[in-house]
Amino acid sequence: MALFDLPLDELRSYRSASTEPEDFDAFWAKTLQEAREHDLDARFEPVETHLKTVKVFDVTFAGFGGHPIKGWLTLPAWANAPLPAVVEFVGYGGGRGLPHTHLLWASAGFAHFVMDTRGQGSAWGGGDTPDPVGGAPAYPGFMTRGIGAPENYYYRRVFTDGVRAVEAARSHPLVDAARTATVGGSQGGGIAIAVGGMVPDLAAVAPDVPFLCDFPRSTTITDRDPYREIGNYLKTHRGRSEQVQRTLSYFDGVHFAARGRAPALFSAALEDQTCPPSTVFAAYNAWADDNKAIEVYDFNDHEGGGTYQEAAKLRWLPAHL
Repeated sequence: MALFDLPLDELRSYRSASTEPEDFDAFWAKTLQEAREHDLDARFEPVETHLKTVKVFDVTFAGFGGHPIKGWLTLPAWANAPLPAVVEFVGYGGGRGLPHTHLLWASAGFAHFVMDTRGQGSAWGGGDTPDPVGGAPAYPGFMTRGIGAPENYYYRRVFTDGVRAVEAARSHPLVDAARTATVGGSQGGGIAIAVGGMVPDLAAVAPDVPFLCDFPRSTTITDRDPYREIGNYLKTHRGRSEQVQRTLSYFDGVHFAARGRAPALFSAALEDQTCPPSTVFAAYNAWADDNKAIEVYDFNDHEGGGTYQEAAKLRWLPAHL
């Protein structure tokens, strides 16, 4: 796919037309308050992986509604004092997978916590966390589940789980709560941005080719799923566009980015039709902390920087953790 979005010089100044709800902060404060009424109940069960350089824990904690959410905590085998932590969120359709697929960050000397995404993990990776909340008719996928009202929307639960994942990771005695970062690619990047906007004392945030940003543009500029799920829903549910965009405005990464208070490293790919570069730059340009940078991969699609971006994060994160 050739370049299809704005030229790079225009991307660097692009601003989203997404309208922030007046009660955005109140909505999320109430949501998190309700979640915290449930005991976090973070449990870490050692797992035998036959790996010699790391030790792994099967994690369960209480997310939105007190629902049990799974994860993995991976530590260097030599860890005997609190370590800086990387909390990772996974891409659309994926789950936490198997422990041996998460070795990068522990190999670099970090505590690594990966959150399973509720209801996902059947397209790749393998998930172990159900979503017990029902909803109104939705287009296949996750983008339209509960989209009729922000209180019912699927990502209200997922973003809340993400905040609680940080709290669960920080509760482990070998995690240094003051040196915690969130990372993720695609959907995981969108969750990392949302959590970065709601947890004010993170040390760093590193979203790659993030999803869930600039909904007014993303839902109209690309025909590729998952954004296209919303268009397909509206093809059937005629006349609901305004209602749907209102719901999505509570979950737009642009508005969370405006509350980001940690140093940030973004990445974008200029041929990315899944998460178009203008939507990524919309969140990056809105990020509130001035200590921010973005890696641009000019001839890549949604794979973005891949291992090159991993190397960039390995260089960047230690300075902030």
